[in-house]
Order: sequence, then C-alpha cells, then structure tokens
Amino acid sequence: MAVTVFANATLVLPDRLVPNASVAIDRGRIVEVGGPAKGAIDLGGMYLAPGFVDLHVHGGDGADFMDGTAEAFRAVCRCHARHGTTSLTPTSTVATGPQYDQFLALCGELYGDVPSGARIIGSHFYGPYFARPARGCHPDQEFLVPKPENADRFTKLAERMPLVVTVAPEIENAEWLVRTYAPRGVRFNAGHSHGTFSQVEAAVSWGVRHIDHLFCAMSDRARLRLSQAFPMRGGMLEATLFFDELSTEVIADGKHLSPDLLRLAYKVKGPDRLALVTDSMRAVDQPDGEYWFGAIGSGERVLKKDGVGVTLDGTALASCVMGMDHCLRTMHFSAGVPLPEAVRMASLTPARILGVESEIGSLEVGKRADLVVLDRALNVQQVFVGGERVSGAA
Repeated sequence: MAVTVFANATLVLPDRLVPNASVAIDRGRIVEVGGPAKGAIDLGGMYLAPGFVDLHVHGGDGADFMDGTAEAFRAVCRCHARHGTTSLTPTSTVATGPQYDQFLALCGELYGDVPSGARIIGSHFYGPYFARPARGCHPDQEFLVPKPENADRFTKLAERMPLVVTVAPEIENAEWLVRTYAPRGVRFNAGHSHGTFSQVEAAVSWGVRHIDHLFCAMSDRARLRLSQAFPMRGGMLEATLFFDELSTEVIADGKHLSPDLLRLAYKVKGPDRLALVTDSMRAVDQPDGEYWFGAIGSGERVLKKDGVGVTLDGTALASCVMGMDHCLRTMHFSAGVPLPEAVRMASLTPARILGVESEIGSLEVGKRADLVVLDRALNVQQVFVGGERVSGAA
C-alpha cells in the first residue's frame, strides 16, 4: 500500500500551529510528521487536526443508540464523522433492563471500526445509577440501587473494551459499586447528582475521576440551599472545580452554557482536564420538530428548536443537536480559547480521559491516521478514519 502524504497543511498540534507542514500515513497509521513536502493531497494551507473524540453522545441523523439496532449505531457514527468525530463512546439513556442489556451487547459487537463512520472505542453506561431527582430530560424509567445482580451484568463489557459508568455519589451503594468494579477496569464518572461537596470528595477517594457535563444536571450551593439549613455548603459544581483529581466536560454548543461559563471552566480546569462533548441526541442534521430522546416509543419526547433540544413545554434544555465541529467553533470563536487548546479538548484530552491516548488524539508518529481537515472558519472539509476517507464527509 502506497504512502499517502498530506502536504501544504497547517498542522494543529496540542500546543501550537505549524504552517506549511506535512503528514504521511501508511496502512492506517501516521508514519511521518514533517516540514514542507510535495504530495498527492495538497491542503492549500487548511488546518489538519487529529480526529475528534466524543465521550458523551446519544444520537444523530434520526437515530439513537438506545434504538437497539446495529443500523442505528452505524447511522449515529456516520453522522458524527461528518462533523469531524472519528472516535466515540456510545452513551445510553435511562431505560429498562432489557434495553440496557441490548445497548451494551451492541457496543461490544460493534467495538472497533464502523464502515464510513466514527470508530466505537468504548461504551458510556449512563442512566440506571443517576439520582432520580437529577434525571434532567431522561425518561423516568429504571433507576437502580447498585447490587451484584445488576452491576455484574452491566460491567462485563469492561473485560473487552473501555467501559465508563456514571453514578451519583449520594445514591445507596455508590461506594460499593466504585470500590468493587474500578479495580476490574471500569472507569467511573459522577453525574446527574444533587450530591454535596463532601459526597463528591468521598467519591474521589473511592476512585471517581471524571464529572459529566459541568454546570448541567448537578448540584451547587444555591440548589442545596433550597433544601438544607445553614451553613451553606458546596455541591458537585464547586467540588468539580476544586479537585485537581477530577477532569470534566462541557457542552459547548452555545446554548447550554454561555461564553463566560466556558471561559470559567477553561480557566479553572485547563485544557488537559476539560473535554468538549456534544451530548447530542437524534436530531443532529435533522429539521426542527419533535423527537424521541432515548428509544423510540419508550424514551422522552423533546423538541429541536432554535439550535438546541428543549422539553415539550420549552422550560428546560433537552440535549444538544450539534456536532463536535460546532462545539470547537464555539470554544474558539466565542469563548476565545486558542485553537491548539480547543482542538486538544476535542481530541487528546478526551483520549487521555478514556485511557487511549497512545492510539489516538494527536498528530504523532505511530498513532492511528484519524484526521480532520478544517478551513479557516473551522468547517469540516475532509475526514479520515484509519487513513480512509469517510464517505459523506463535506
């Protein structure tokens, strides 16, 4: 197989931009990152960045991972590849036992390359261990107390691939869950929680290392003050910002969080502990209207309206409807984050959070040739997964 060279590119490295540079790939891997070169693919000075890595994504292009079919999985992966995402972890919603089992089975079945789409690199098991009062837009279905009879079957996938499980620290048996399964390779997030600062601190001691969608579906001092006497105490928000052991993520769609909150998260956590995620649902690349969040027929009905998902009554947000390229543009142009760091938060940082940074996340020799070509407005022009052009890329 002949070596392919991308020439006349502006490389987006984790810490700098390198103009008039080249990248050579062979058999799906990066074999050289260098200076000026002549090659078959002249990028005309456009940005060449590592493919994006999405740790938190529910759906797109009319499909949801909870639809429970291989074709739904592939449709979501193809959708997000068009937006520059080359690796992702399918994320479940609150559902029923059989639906959880089917979701996990399909994650295992489709682990690896998805033809013409983003690669499935893990699974994000998200829903049964939420605190019900903090469920947000998720269906009010099966919330479980962690016990061997459910936890054993839900965590078997960790033997084969990276598995992330979200748990609210305040629910019964949360400590048992983390202390039992973290040594077996399960990665634990905390989220959809009204926990106190001290409960999050305890969760860090158990082994929790990441917090889902900062500022969203989580407690802070104001929320806790509504139900507790003095003195005021911090919640999950304050603990996330305080503990250096915790990484976190933001939905940078310009709707969930204002630019000032994105700037705050970036300043406090920094680009190595803050990832960009879409948290997007099936309405990505679809017209405005009503959609199911979660499985068709048993999820929650929501609206896509004005560039975001909202509840039917319009009083609350209900997931993102944009791809990672949009989040990158928001972080760079609206929040003012330098481009190398904004790209790092969409690529190398999430790869590190998942523990796969030796394979993906940056333009380095030996890593997979997962690449995205962006114009100066950061619109996706070409996407390559393992060196192969993704069909349907802009």
